[in-house]
Amino acid sequence: MQKDQALIIIPTYNERENIVLIIPEIKKVLPQVHILVVDDSSPDGTAQSVREMASTISDVYLLERPQKNGLGRAYISGFQWALQRSYQFIFEMDADFSHDPKYLPDFLNAIKENDLVIGSRYISGVNVINWPMSRLLLSYCGNKFASILTGISVKDCTGGFKCFRRELLEKLDMEKISSSGYSFQVEINYYAWKMGFRIAEIPIVFTDRKFGDSKMSTKIIREAFLLIWKLRLASLFKRNY
Repeated sequence: MQKDQALIIIPTYNERENIVLIIPEIKKVLPQVHILVVDDSSPDGTAQSVREMASTISDVYLLERPQKNGLGRAYISGFQWALQRSYQFIFEMDADFSHDPKYLPDFLNAIKENDLVIGSRYISGVNVINWPMSRLLLSYCGNKFASILTGISVKDCTGGFKCFRRELLEKLDMEKISSSGYSFQVEINYYAWKMGFRIAEIPIVFTDRKFGDSKMSTKIIREAFLLIWKLRLASLFKRNY
């Protein structure tokens, strides 16, 4: 991989404990990769920790947003930042080690023949560690529901460990994306599929976070449910992206 070719976007809110650990691990696996942390003004000092790391670790960047405004908007800010530069492959990745850096080379291998690669918890059974059964059932059944209703043949529609080709993001109308929580993942997959881009899933093992708090809430679940019906209606009426 050439320098300046791949960028990993990591959205953060109160992830200071995790970010100082995950960045060195990423660099061990892919020394040439660039990392952009998009921080929503975390009160725990996440941004300051990233600044300190950027002074000693090459190609680590920080994009600060004035307030907490949702996962989807954080990623869109990161995508826009990436497209203003020369990156060809743009990753989504969580800071909390639920997305293991060891899989990053697998993404780069799969993206050679695809436009979007999704790290899937459900492509080869159920590969989730340390989730309570209630959350596992919610995620698994929610993904089944999303796949059936939208028509997209992706087993892990809500997965947030991804790699995009630049060309896909260039054609994506980011102003049209309405969701801000985890449903953002469903929405962006749907639009990529409707535009005819090649989507592949690769197996990963997802391990629940050790530090910090989950951002899941009833508001996020409700948003995802409503979005799926919205996309279903759009599909029935054959509305193009």
